[in-house]
Amino acid sequence: MKNSANQNIKPLTTRVNERGNLEISGCDLTELAEKFSTPLYVVDENTLRTICREYKEAFAPYPNTRLLFASKSLCTMATSRILAQEGFGFDVVSDGEMFTVHKAGVDMKTVLFNGSNKGIDELNLALELGVGRISVDNFLELSLLNELAQKSGKTADILLRITPGIECHTHEYIQTGHLDSKFGFDLTQIDSAIELIQDEYKKLNLKGLHAHIGSQIFETKVYKDEVDILFAQMVRINEKFGLNLDELNLGGGLGVKYTNVDHPPSTFEIADIIINALEENIKKYGIKPVIYLEPGRSIVCTAGVTLYTIGSSKQVPHGTKYIAIDGGMADNPRPSMYQAEYFAQIANKPEKPADETVTVAGRYCESGDILIKNITLPTPEEGDILCVYNTGAYNYSMSSNYNRVTKPAMVLINEGCADIIVERETLEDLTRNDKLPQRLGEK
Repeated sequence: MKNSANQNIKPLTTRVNERGNLEISGCDLTELAEKFSTPLYVVDENTLRTICREYKEAFAPYPNTRLLFASKSLCTMATSRILAQEGFGFDVVSDGEMFTVHKAGVDMKTVLFNGSNKGIDELNLALELGVGRISVDNFLELSLLNELAQKSGKTADILLRITPGIECHTHEYIQTGHLDSKFGFDLTQIDSAIELIQDEYKKLNLKGLHAHIGSQIFETKVYKDEVDILFAQMVRINEKFGLNLDELNLGGGLGVKYTNVDHPPSTFEIADIIINALEENIKKYGIKPVIYLEPGRSIVCTAGVTLYTIGSSKQVPHGTKYIAIDGGMADNPRPSMYQAEYFAQIANKPEKPADETVTVAGRYCESGDILIKNITLPTPEEGDILCVYNTGAYNYSMSSNYNRVTKPAMVLINEGCADIIVERETLEDLTRNDKLPQRLGEK
């Protein structure tokens, strides 16, 4: 089976240049750190576009496939523009993501609005901007969306999000398809929801079903199981209620290779499994639905790295040696939240012998602010630039201003060009929304 970029730790254009430094897409990483400062998020446009094209190639044998990028993994105007240029639609989960892709010039008919507790303002914005689909998560949302659509004089095309009862062997917090989940309608609730749509909610146009079985998935059989369950439910619903549902959203979740112990399946392997399962069900039931897929992590993760400057170090007697960087849990909370593991290199000496085992500690005032435990590197020194791989997904999205620290900048690189796509926050940005009541007096 053909390999794909999600099975790589490094961006596809990574190499060591003539100066002996790490280079991605023709850009020397130490020069990027010097020019733009650190911490710095870096996105390789070549790798990002290649991954998009791999997905399109992998699912080309099933022409009724619609690819939606899961914006929660990385949502900026520039990356959204690239994904739209590559033929992707978007799965958004907030008004912020919705507005960002709109500002990027995305055709809003290619957008699906998802989420477990959508607000009134968010649903109104979705109706106003004309998003293509709204994935309805619960009974309250059915009622609320119908009411808002009626007030706006519009009809909302919807999918019902369901929990198919599939449990993937991933971290507890990124399992979304098992029965005990906060997301979606339980299988026993589907009929009641459809009865309400048919009898009362005349401004809702049900098009199909939506499920998402998890994230960072390495298993393959779960995708066939999901297709089988959704197909059977769609056929049952059509027969029982006299409907003609013909859309199935399978979600996303394909894993990536963070370290050498990770062995995710390729995009092509997953596509082969899904397409075979579809063809089996098409032959069985005689219905050929439109399929939506929502890859996120497997699209952007490998394309991204984060650069840090190494500062102080501490050798615990007869114990761990810590090296400190100028970032940490606020720009990458995943190690603290999910016990996530990463691979890194020193960008200014990647070919020197790796002779010292250290633990990379963040700058934040938390004992748990540890980015990488026990990694062997060339002896780290103050001022070295640490390149942490596979940080394109969820690092920027989940970043915070913890300890009142400004968020990093993000640059897009391609063929030797580097462009800022997210400005570094300033101290003025941090205090922009703060207000001092007059009763507190003058300083």
